Amino acid sequence: MTLDEITAGMAERVAAKGGIKGKVVKFNFGDDGCVRIDAKADPAVVDNANSDADCTVKISKSDFIDMSTGKLDSMSAFMTGKLKIEGDMGIAMQLGTILS
Repeated sequence: MTLDEITAGMAERVAAKGGIKGKVVKFNFGDDGCVRIDAKADPAVVDNANSDADCTVKISKSDFIDMSTGKLDSMSAFMTGKLKIEGDMGIAMQLGTILS
């Protein structure tokens, strides 16, 4: 799965379910790029800008794909260090509604 495919899928989910109102969340895949959800905008914007965010989720692209397809549990990923959170942990706890 490419970054463009992940971004398009995220945009579809956000369009259907909304973002986390008034917040910016970034999924940082390291050298593979990032996906940013800007829910300060109305409607929310999903792009690949590597700018500041209220919450940044650091995870490899392959682990993110496994997590989004149910092959990797998000709590297990966090506990084993495959997923790291920077910023507002409360926002990270709400991400399941967007990713499911």
